[in-house]
Amino acid sequence: QVQLVESGGGLVQAGGSLRLSCAASGRTSSSYAMGWFRQAPGKEREFVAAISWNGANTYHADSVKGRFTISRDNAKNTLYLQMSSLKPEDTAVYYCAAHRISMLQRTSLYYSDYDYDYWGQGTQVTVSS
Repeated sequence: QVQLVESGGGLVQAGGSLRLSCAASGRTSSSYAMGWFRQAPGKEREFVAAISWNGANTYHADSVKGRFTISRDNAKNTLYLQMSSLKPEDTAVYYCAAHRISMLQRTSLYYSDYDYDYWGQGTQVTVSS
């Protein structure tokens, strides 16, 4: 079992930047691929970005490509999402998620929320116009 806690959300003007963090605790000796998802009011949860366990591979949704960057520091058990050039449509609750892997999957990416085993409680990001 691993626990995930997001932080770094807040209110920002359009064009601004935020960095979200996701701290993992518990069974962090296991290996996890990680991802970020978001859910806006009245909408379904959507994929934002994914990163492999070893950090070698990343993928970003088209809606955030070129503006957001996912990264991780395994020594600190922390996942990050650097968000720049924020738009009002980026307003949502942002969730980090973890998918337990075997070492054979250390470069794999996961894009569906059904793939993920553990979720954080979410952090609110609000972008004003």
